[in-house]
Amino acid sequence: MSSITLGGNPVQTSGELPKVGTKIADFKLVKTDLSYTSLADFAGKKLVLNIFPSVDTGTCAASVRKFNESASTLENTTVLCISRDLPFAQKRFCGAEGLDNVVNLSDFSEGSFGKTNGLEITDGPLAGLHSRVIIVVDENGTITHTEQVAEIADEPNYEAALAVL
Repeated sequence: MSSITLGGNPVQTSGELPKVGTKIADFKLVKTDLSYTSLADFAGKKLVLNIFPSVDTGTCAASVRKFNESASTLENTTVLCISRDLPFAQKRFCGAEGLDNVVNLSDFSEGSFGKTNGLEITDGPLAGLHSRVIIVVDENGTITHTEQVAEIADEPNYEAALAVL
């Protein structure tokens, strides 16, 4: 269990992030067209997993915008924006913002992605949502970088995540 804060108040997550050097666990997430995707669909690609509580908050929206901007220049890399938002909300946000360089994925149905990776918030007003996390994976599925953002309202360290690509 990790301790993070929301507005300076402590909240807990369901576990520890996967370790750098280990393989990312397979996942089953919902795309904005309501179809399912898994890790196999991104085989041979580097991945930046931008994980957050909800695209309808300022910091989460800023991270999607920032990674969308960066994604256009990344070779053999896909940015996955993962939350428990409904796929409709993710699609609406990116459509309204004109963001098409990231892939939005939802963990709304089971929350298994958050539980498997130890990043589900377990208490406080955001219980059940994902904490703000960045996981970078190489083309072989090996984790090369993780960041659990200590204060949910803060943005991740974009430069550190992009530097390992």
